[in-house]
Parts: sequence; structure tokens; C-alpha cells
Amino acid sequence: MTAQNAADLEAEAARQLAAGHPLEAAATFRRAGKLHAAAGRSAAADAAFARYFELSPDAALVAEAAERHQAGEIEAALTGYESVLRRSPYHVDALRLKGLALGQLRQFDAAEKALRRAVEIAPDFAVAWSNLGGLLSETERPEAAAEAYRRALAMDAGNPHMHFNLANSLVIADDQIAAAGSYRAALALQPDHPGALIGLGHVLKTLGYQTEAISAYRRCLELSPAYGEVWWSLANLKTYRFSSEEIRGMQETLATEAMTEEARVSVEYALGKAFEDCKDFDAAFGWYAKGAARQRQRVAYDPVQTEAINDRIIDMFDAAFFAERSDWGHDDPAPIFIVGLPRSGSTLIEQILASHSLVDGTSELPELGRLAVSIGKFRSDGVTYPEAAGDLDRADCRALGRSYLERTRRYRGGGIFFTDKMPNNFPSIGLIRLILPRAKVIDARRHPLDSCMGAFKQLFAAGQTFSYDLFEIGEYYRQYIRMMDWWHQTLPGFVLQTDYEAMVDDQENETRRLLDFCGLPFEEACLQFHETERAVKTASSEQVRQPIYTGSLGSWRRFRKHLTPLERQLADILDRWPDKG
Repeated sequence: MTAQNAADLEAEAARQLAAGHPLEAAATFRRAGKLHAAAGRSAAADAAFARYFELSPDAALVAEAAERHQAGEIEAALTGYESVLRRSPYHVDALRLKGLALGQLRQFDAAEKALRRAVEIAPDFAVAWSNLGGLLSETERPEAAAEAYRRALAMDAGNPHMHFNLANSLVIADDQIAAAGSYRAALALQPDHPGALIGLGHVLKTLGYQTEAISAYRRCLELSPAYGEVWWSLANLKTYRFSSEEIRGMQETLATEAMTEEARVSVEYALGKAFEDCKDFDAAFGWYAKGAARQRQRVAYDPVQTEAINDRIIDMFDAAFFAERSDWGHDDPAPIFIVGLPRSGSTLIEQILASHSLVDGTSELPELGRLAVSIGKFRSDGVTYPEAAGDLDRADCRALGRSYLERTRRYRGGGIFFTDKMPNNFPSIGLIRLILPRAKVIDARRHPLDSCMGAFKQLFAAGQTFSYDLFEIGEYYRQYIRMMDWWHQTLPGFVLQTDYEAMVDDQENETRRLLDFCGLPFEEACLQFHETERAVKTASSEQVRQPIYTGSLGSWRRFRKHLTPLERQLADILDRWPDKG
């Protein structure tokens, strides 16, 4: 049956229903309008929709509000939806759209309430379930989002975008294998879905299937050569080498005017990696610098604010503070925090520890930062963290420690201990000591210029906004050293400093030192860390699947003539570093 014939049959059915069953007739006219529109019969579609609105006046009001919504007039649209709901509280379209509008206004609790009411009234309303999934994803509840998408797929299994959204939520929920299945389901329905291809590539990389990841990335580039993120994803494997043809392709892609700024940044960083592998270090630095300058315009970073917050932390967490609270907090020894600067060997430390039978390797967990923000958040006097930590009592600190363990439970397996490798937790070591006094903290260090240049060469998916300007990187590094000096002075013995160069030079003894600090018996598997099968999300994921190698020691020297200002900026810190590069 053609779309035209189907539309005619729907319209005739609607006319027969109109006298005795106006609501059913309205729905049928609506279907007829959609079918006429699909068949290209605009006049017939308009007529059918006109009858639909005549029989369902609320639908006309919702449609008018939706037009305002689409035009960006969110408040006006919300007023329209609420007007309909005052007369027809069970109008699921109005509820769903109200939820979307409230979400755009960042009124998330009210948005969720409206969307949950919509699916309660109409549990087979796939679009509403999908919208609820989107809201739950935005409010960082990936498991709940995944369940909402599954409910939507139960009614609309042939929708590739729904499978794609489910896959994205599963990635965030750290269920990489299930995410790969959902990306593949989306691609089975729509083989040219670029988002699913790159998503599948990312998941396969995380799981250690590099060859399959590269195939997914390349297929994505065949469909969208200007998809900059894919070029950078190949470069970010760290072990991939671009061909001369691919390098020309990237340069030609940059010449197109249609590229977004985000895509240009990605390609410029990829070209930096490509030329570095070709040992044309001046060209490589030029491309990294171009990408960094462009990205710096797209992110917000205030070095003065970084220094100010560190001043406040130092003022709050002094030796007297801890002397009064020496036995506070939750006494579970499970967490092993790995801090430092990005690209300083923290993933290597994590992989060594995760190779131990008693340790679960997780990833860069955001939970400690969220706990810090929560301290004092609802105080009426406006006092927030870190000053608000001074008003916590013994029970509060114990509860915060338990809360951290509960929040991180979903990332763990059956190990007694687990890693939390969030490099930027280094200013929060005082908070760790306060709420989890038996936790272990490891400071992963590398030669300062290797560390700074490594950050400058890396295009981060999010955060690390200090890393796109060499002067700001230098200032941030100085703050890092300042904070670590403070913690070593204030909490002697609480933090173990490890040096990447020492680990490369003497892997076994440094590994034993690391395990001793964590209270772990030596296991040979920790020396064979590259054989450990686990999901690794960071930029070093492929490097830690290889034995330790010396190739990256002193790599900053390749760019030395471009780093003279940074050397001067860090001169006093460099004097403290045993230069093994």
C-alpha cells in the first residue's frame, strides 16, 4: 500500500469516527496528516491537521506553544503547556514538552517530575521515555538513563538513535561491553551513523581492541572526512602512525570552510602528533601551538582563581587543623588515590596497582570533587568549601567518608582496595585525610618539562583548561608543586611520591616500593601489568598495554628551542629535579 493510499484510508476512517468518537477521530486525522505530508500532499495534510485541531483544541494550543519552544521562547512555551495542563492534566504531549522546557531552564527536579508523570500516564510513550533518558544523562545518572532508553526501545526497537543514546549512557555507566553492543545495534539499523561509529571506536579502544577501533574510526572518516574528532582519536591512540596520504588528507580538510572550530582544533592536534612521529619537531610544535591557541579561545580558565582557591585551602588545612582531628573520618582503607598532573605516568601507576589481585582499577572518578562542592553548599551564611570544612564535626567527617565509598561502589569489582586516578585531586589531599584517614595517596611525577609539554600536546575531552597556553601550564605546575610541598609538610608520610623516570629505570624496586606503601604483598602480575585485561579510558590506554619503554624519557628536548620561556619560569623547580631525561 502506498503512503497516499494509507493517508486516504486514515482520512476516511476519521470522517466516519468524527460524529460519535471525536477523540479517536482527532488521533486518526493526525495520523492522516502525517501520512499525507510523507506522500508530498501538502494541501491534504493541512486539511487533515486542521480537522485534528478542530476536534482537539488542546492539541492546537500545544502546537502553538511548541512553535514558540522551537523558536527559543522557552518561558512563553512553558506558559502555553501549563495552560493546557490546567484544563487537561493528563495531556501527555504537554507534560513531555513541559519537561523538556523545564530541563532547558535547568529546573531539573521539576523537569523530571513532568516527564515521569508523562510515562506514568502513557507507559508506551517511547519519545517521553527517551526524553527522560536524556534528562537523566544530563543530571549524571547514567544507569537510570540507560533504563529509560531501554523502556523506549521496548516500543521503538528500530530506532538507531535510541540505541545510540543507550550506548552513550552505558559508556558513562562504565559498562563498556554493553555499550559496544548498543553501538553495533545502531549501526545495524543505520550503517552510516557517524556518532555510533566513533562511539564504537572509543569503546573498542578502551577495551583494548585497537585493530577493531581503528577500523571503526576509518569507516567514520570515509563517511565524514571533516569529522575532526576522528582524526584526533586515531592520534590519541599514541601508537598509531599516520601515512603521508592521511597527513595530506588532514591538511586538505583544514582548507575547507565548512569545518567547525572544534573540528579544526582536533585536526591541528592530530597533525602535531603526525609530524612529531615523522621527527619534524618544529612543524609538530607549530601544529600543537595552533590547536592549543584555538582551543584556549573556546575554554574558560582563570589562573588567579586557581591560586586564590589554593591560598584558601592552605589557610584552612594547616597542621593545627589536623592535630585537632587526628582520629576523625571513616576508617576504611580501601581507596588508593593517584594524583598529579596529566601525562605524568599516573595511568602506569594505576595499571600496576590494578594488576594486583586485591585491587580494582577504576578510572578518573569525579566523586571527591563533588563531595567537596557539597560541603557548605546549602548554608544560609554563604560559607562554602574549604572554609566550611572547619565547621564539620566528627560525625560529619565519618559520614562524608562513607558517602564517598557509597558513591564509588558502582565503579568497583570484588577487590578489597580500589584506585581513584583523578589527577586534579591533589589540592584535596587535606579533605582525603579528614574523611578517609586510612586511604593511600600517590603523587605521580615526571620531569617538569616532560609533564608540561605532555599536557600541552594533549587535547583533553573535558577539563584541564590550564593546558592550552604554555605560560598558564607553567603557573599551574608551580601551584601543583606548591600544594604538594604543603601536604608533605603538613601530613608527613601520608603521600608517596613516585617518579616516572625511576619506574622506567628500576621497575621492580619501584613497584615493590609502591606496593609496600599501599600495604599490598608483592605479586609478579604487577611487573607484567601490560598483560592485565581491563578497560582503560585515559589517553595512555594503549601505552600501558605495552611493557615499560624508555622512548618517552626526556621527550621535551625535541621541542627545547620552543620551551625556553617555560624553562625560565620553572627554573627553581628544575633545580630540585634529578635530570634523567
